[in-house]
Amino acid sequence: MAVHRTTTSKINLAFAKDVDEGLSKAFKTLPSRYFYDLRGDKIFQEIMHMPEYYLTNCEYEIFMHRAGDLLRALQMNGDGFDLVEFGAGDGYKTRVLIKELLREGADFRYVPIDISGDVLAALKWELKRDFPDLEVETLHAEYFTALQNLREQSDRPKLVLFIGSSIGNFPEERTKAFLAALYEKLNAGDQVLLGYDLRKNPHVILQAYNDAAGITKRFNMNLLQRINRELGANFDLGRFTHYASYDPQSGFARSYLVSLQSQEVSIKALDKYFHFAEGECIHTEISRKYTVGQMVAFVEEAGFRLKEHFYDRRTYFVDTLIEKAP
Repeated sequence: MAVHRTTTSKINLAFAKDVDEGLSKAFKTLPSRYFYDLRGDKIFQEIMHMPEYYLTNCEYEIFMHRAGDLLRALQMNGDGFDLVEFGAGDGYKTRVLIKELLREGADFRYVPIDISGDVLAALKWELKRDFPDLEVETLHAEYFTALQNLREQSDRPKLVLFIGSSIGNFPEERTKAFLAALYEKLNAGDQVLLGYDLRKNPHVILQAYNDAAGITKRFNMNLLQRINRELGANFDLGRFTHYASYDPQSGFARSYLVSLQSQEVSIKALDKYFHFAEGECIHTEISRKYTVGQMVAFVEEAGFRLKEHFYDRRTYFVDTLIEKAP
């Protein structure tokens, strides 16, 4: 495969730095956040509609049937609040929650936060089409930067959504650091709805990350294609495959890209070659599955007060409401 030409002015320097550091390690890694370019966003939307990927349907079900219970648990008493979402994406599930909250008479402004400006622009247009009376303010920024700015602009109570089991993509120490930082950025009385995947039959979990149609494989392979496109690399996708695993004792599902042969890969933007031995792996993602007790221990350690759990009918998934106590 030919090396794609690129120029320094067009290089995402953070992306280049993270790729360099990750591929230079003894055990190679690539950060999962770089899955989500324009092409990756579209593939992930396919993943959310896969029959094996139960997570989306479980949370969709919770929002469809428990929105009224959630609103009562919030105890807003008719007061207006900001519905803030970290990593809003295309808002597929959140639209259900918005629809049901509006049906229940809730007074709120929706504030989606995402690092993809294109995704936010599309989401805002679609929401204004579907909910013309809904106030929507998009924030194109990192989560905590956006939350700090919002805190300075508005003293309305906040319900922060961190859903879709996104917290499962963090290693344990980062989970604790994330929750501690979130606690510090909120005002007393602000609340968080934290969605996470629960431990269950390991075969059910593994199939969600190793689907028969190969969509998850395409999602992972797109990361190599992105490096080719943006950094001028010459990854030959035919020389790599995707491998997923799940350890039911630790609760960790892991994804890897595996080199099928001994090979050298050039990355023009880094002016480097990287060697891959046959069978060598690039670790791309973790998705941790929790018990409720484990997550409750984390949120309480960060200072939050537990309010209520909302489960799907199969108890595969839970959205947990927590609060920074007044």
